[in-house]
Amino acid sequence: MDKIKRFFAAVNRWWIWLKSKFVPVYTITVSYNQIWGDADDQIFIAKKIITQKEKLLKFRTQAGEIVIFSGAEGLNYKIEEM
Repeated sequence: MDKIKRFFAAVNRWWIWLKSKFVPVYTITVSYNQIWGDADDQIFIAKKIITQKEKLLKFRTQAGEIVIFSGAEGLNYKIEEM
């Protein structure tokens, strides 16, 4: 019975690894002003971008949290695919 559990655990790890090769991961940097690299910048690792517009950015992080940024004057964000 223990061998069967270890076998299915190995298959599960393999499946997760294989699936991760086909799902893109994004690095999202959000700045609250026009200057990049200062103290107010926030960096997120996202697995899915839900909405990407000029005044709205909504995405799901790797931890499963939904993050929403909105601004009346527009947003300063940078999205990079890893």
